[in-house]
Amino acid sequence: MYVNAPDLRNSDGSTFNGAQDSRVTPLGRFLRKTSLDEVPQLINVMRGEMSFVGPRPDLPDSIQHYRPEDYLRLSVLPGITGLPQVRGRNTLPWEVRREMDTEYAETRSLWLDIRIILMTLHTVLFSRGIYIQGSQRRKETA
Repeated sequence: MYVNAPDLRNSDGSTFNGAQDSRVTPLGRFLRKTSLDEVPQLINVMRGEMSFVGPRPDLPDSIQHYRPEDYLRLSVLPGITGLPQVRGRNTLPWEVRREMDTEYAETRSLWLDIRIILMTLHTVLFSRGIYIQGSQRRKETA
């Protein structure tokens, strides 16, 4: 992203992520499209701070929007990929992503992790769900 780019959010409070986002540099667009922007998180996995599969980490201010059942997603390590990433990625509303993360926390298993990893490879190879389709309202936050 460009230096001092504004913080844009979707109407549901999630971070805006659009194909024509003027805040993103051409290199950033390439890294996002190929998912290479996720590679540095492998360091967090090696440190034991993250898992390869699990709920994506939320920004600290996102917790204020949690419903009581959403806290279950915090009972597992955050991950690089998970159910929302293979079932629609950024095209899914934030609330649906949180529900899928809760589903993962309730049903996690080695078999589920293997399935998610295989589905992730397919999702990344075909660049699916990177950008929100259509026009979703966005707002700038301070």
